Amino acid sequence: MDEYIDLVDSSGNSLGRKALKSEAHRNGWYHNTIHLWLYSSKGEILLSQRSAEKLIFPLLWDVSAAGHVDAGETIIDAAVRETQEELGLVLTPTDLNFLGVFKHESFYHDGAIKDFEFHHAFITELKINTADLKLQKGEVDAIKLVGQEEFLNLLDKSPGNSHFVPSNIDYYKLILERVGFAVKN
Repeated sequence: MDEYIDLVDSSGNSLGRKALKSEAHRNGWYHNTIHLWLYSSKGEILLSQRSAEKLIFPLLWDVSAAGHVDAGETIIDAAVRETQEELGLVLTPTDLNFLGVFKHESFYHDGAIKDFEFHHAFITELKINTADLKLQKGEVDAIKLVGQEEFLNLLDKSPGNSHFVPSNIDYYKLILERVGFAVKN
């Protein structure tokens, strides 16, 4: 689905204009996304398998819930909305714990897609059974909880195991460190 998103500069400051997501990806215009990482009371992290229908990295494992911030939408509202759309999980803004903003620049399909984003990352505890989550067709094909040791083991064997999005390995390791720290506190 092509929606309007607000554009930002290379430092993340609003440019006061919007564009279609497809235009932003074609032209390499910076924009905001949200990443929500869910963890269990045991410290496991919920991974989502990207849908087979996705243009970029279908069937690879990634963040629990993620998506673009719509034009005029706040980062927090986008995090709540995307989580409900992709996983059927209803959160409130007070459920979100901010991890940080991560600049991401990648090229896909021989440069036809220039993905220049700021990931606004959050964590929150998953307080329901994964069987009660409702996966959004076309976005998420499967989910699984993995312990931090298993997560690191899978990362260490990437990209050869075709498990994770290869351009995100350093980001995943940083998130894993921050989630681990947050879970222990």
